[in-house]
Amino acid sequence: MPKLYILGCLLLAAVAAQAQSGAPGVRGARAAALGNASVTLGGDLWAVGNNVAGLAQLTRPEVGVYAENRFLIPNLNNAALAAALPLGRQPEGSTATTAPHGVAGLELQRFGDKRYSESRAGLGYAYRLGLISVGARLDMLQLSIEGLGSRRTVAASLGGQADVVPQKLTFGVYLYNLNQAKLAEYQDERVPTVLRAGLGFRPTTKVLLVAETEKDIDRDADFRAGVEYQVVDALTVRAGIATLTEQVSAGFGLRFGQLRVDYGAQLHNVLGLSQHLNVNFRLGPKP
Repeated sequence: MPKLYILGCLLLAAVAAQAQSGAPGVRGARAAALGNASVTLGGDLWAVGNNVAGLAQLTRPEVGVYAENRFLIPNLNNAALAAALPLGRQPEGSTATTAPHGVAGLELQRFGDKRYSESRAGLGYAYRLGLISVGARLDMLQLSIEGLGSRRTVAASLGGQADVVPQKLTFGVYLYNLNQAKLAEYQDERVPTVLRAGLGFRPTTKVLLVAETEKDIDRDADFRAGVEYQVVDALTVRAGIATLTEQVSAGFGLRFGQLRVDYGAQLHNVLGLSQHLNVNFRLGPKP
């Protein structure tokens, strides 16, 4: 029995380490339901954490909260608060559909419990020029272990999205922690550097297909894919897969005027269920 207990603790520790360790993770239940294939999602508040370039398509201020629980384990909770603000107003009579001076984003996020936790404060900025969106983000990361203290570092990230075929095909790329931020001198421990690239395709206005690959320089590549279908204006359903983590996912999104609620569930064949929920609110009238 003690051996089984120790083995279980080691397994959970490994899961927690792989799930975070300063890695970018996933933000928003929409992305989670799509198998974490979110590098091409634009006009979404949670692009602030998935690919900051996607903020450039927001036209109104937006705030949101996000909560996640992994494998129904209380110690593996993740929570985030985000806000985005389009900068400037288009001149009267302009046909442009993006903010003239780009979009600024803020995210506060925390994972773990009092024994082990990771916190981050991120600032992002995105700008759209024609069919291309570019963005940059700066993160202040803090890792804390009870009895051992905490470490802080700064990670910089860049992202881009391009409409290869307008309204049909989008290419996205995101490089997280391009400066290879260091966490500790011991064994030269660093925050993971992660490259994500993928495509989003809309065969119709109601259907979105997404696929991407993610490569951590210290791990095997992960392939992800998802599908989203808008049943009616107020209801969207989603499903996805992720190969490296061996997870399938599903979820839905609801819209009530300026309020949006998204739910996503991911199922691992050994570790079980993870749940994701976000609530977003868009401010101001439509442009």
